[in-house]
Amino acid sequence: MANLSHLEEIFSGDGDGAEPMRPRRWQAGGSPAGLAVTLIADYTFPVRAWLPAAAIVALLGEFGVADGTARTTISRLARRGVLEGARQGRYSSYRLTREAAVDLWSGGGSIATFTTQPDSWDGWWTLVAFSVPEQESTRRRALRTALRWRGFAPLYDAVWASPHPLTPKGLVELADLALGAVSVFRARQVDLETEANRNPVEAWDLAGIAEQYEIFIRRWSGSLPGISAGAVTGADAVHARTEVMSTYRHFPVLDPLLPVDLLPADWPRSRAREICVAVYDGLAHPAQEHVRSVVARFVDGPHPDVRAHTIAGMSAGIGHSPG
Repeated sequence: MANLSHLEEIFSGDGDGAEPMRPRRWQAGGSPAGLAVTLIADYTFPVRAWLPAAAIVALLGEFGVADGTARTTISRLARRGVLEGARQGRYSSYRLTREAAVDLWSGGGSIATFTTQPDSWDGWWTLVAFSVPEQESTRRRALRTALRWRGFAPLYDAVWASPHPLTPKGLVELADLALGAVSVFRARQVDLETEANRNPVEAWDLAGIAEQYEIFIRRWSGSLPGISAGAVTGADAVHARTEVMSTYRHFPVLDPLLPVDLLPADWPRSRAREICVAVYDGLAHPAQEHVRSVVARFVDGPHPDVRAHTIAGMSAGIGHSPG
């Protein structure tokens, strides 16, 4: 059964929808570096627009990141090859490197299209059985992490299951991790006429997954009337978009997209996506205008390349990499 305790810090708020837009310190367990990359990507895709370093510092400051920490973060991201810098007039500016942008675009596309694929299942399970000695704990942990990221769950200690087939790339990666100590099967379950019979779907903590969806839904559904009325603007809009996506992006890891035939009635996955789109896309324009206004403090002229991308846009343009 999946351990959901590590998600506690991801889901902020008590779920009653009270004061969802009040500016606050950065939550969702994010680091300043992760927040900086998120903000830059959210408002410079797909053209990789340049942002003045001072504007990035100011935006991070709205999330409670101190100026010194923000500047150090930018420098570290540049040294790691995530950002590239240039001198533009009196100001230093930064943008995502092409390599970082392509990776982020791919990941964003996966989140944008999460739950949108047709739901169909042929009734066959993929089983991965492996034997890695206990003393090789690092390799065991890496293998289990790789399986978890691919939507598998432990049916038994060394037998993991998924209703989806492994891709050719996934097969190669697992073989490399297990070094010949892994076997992959495609099989149907045979019911046993005994109380000891275990359905493979029991490998997932469905109640726990549903609870996290419901927390997300309660947290953000109360925000929708204000967003629809245009009452959420400025830094509040930027903060809400950042927080809602920082939370929602964990669902593709938490929820392996089990076929609807295996799930309880009224599974909350679709409702969570609807709310995320309503918040993230619904606040795109006011958030974009705020980021442009922050940039305008440091650079003269219009800033048409500063644009807020949306889930709808990412879903439609999934095949187009950033420039």
